[in-house]
Amino acid sequence: MTGLLRDNADALVERWVATVASTVRGRATGAELERDFREFLAALLPVADADGRDVTSARFAELRSVLEEMSRSRARAGYTPAETASSVFALKRVVFELTGNDDDPELFKQLLAFSELLDAFGLITFETYARAREEIIKEQSEQLLELTTPVVKLWEGVLAVPLVGTLDSARTQVVMEKLLETLVETGSEQAIIDITGVLAVDTQVAQHLLKTVVAARLMGAECTISGIRPQIAQTIVELGIEFGDITTKASLADALRHALRKEGADIVRVNR
Repeated sequence: MTGLLRDNADALVERWVATVASTVRGRATGAELERDFREFLAALLPVADADGRDVTSARFAELRSVLEEMSRSRARAGYTPAETASSVFALKRVVFELTGNDDDPELFKQLLAFSELLDAFGLITFETYARAREEIIKEQSEQLLELTTPVVKLWEGVLAVPLVGTLDSARTQVVMEKLLETLVETGSEQAIIDITGVLAVDTQVAQHLLKTVVAARLMGAECTISGIRPQIAQTIVELGIEFGDITTKASLADALRHALRKEGADIVRVNR
């Protein structure tokens, strides 16, 4: 099998590229596909005649590495799992077309073994693709958390964290880390956690808020929780949640006024 692939390498790659190009719908140029396939073929040739029942062995390490890198790059480029695996399975079709008129029993046996080998590596593309997509989703989730938990400097020495949506353990951790980092960077002593946009407050959410406040206190900052609407206030009372000596305000404006007074400033309404 190795000799067949090596002797017909150029023709195989040309036909391989033509076959796959129609399935990737313009996501890759012919030159890009040819580069990938020649690299794959170069790694395949030394093991083309091997038993493909254990493709996790060290013998297939180079080929696995090439295939995994191709799968990861295609996952990030927006390919579907089928489009990714088709690059491997298409080689079977090309090789079968090349040998279709040959009735040598020994060659037929080699083709069956080669087909099993490519099937095994086709499955690896699915596994690698799935892991790569999970990594991408995790990265995007972390980036989204960063975007949805901004720490805003409202005044000299006064920070605010406006929260919107659902507050869970992962997001609370991001809030805590960003708040503490900004407290250190700015030297602020007042922080406002505004929950006007938080959909609901239960015992778990309350515990998350309390942990964030305690962490800020350990950094020498006082936290005020604002945006406690009537419905949320009623829920907190019904759940028996105690905020202790933590200052709470109905609105962000009230919390800012409180923080400014703590900083030695005040807001005076001027009648005109």
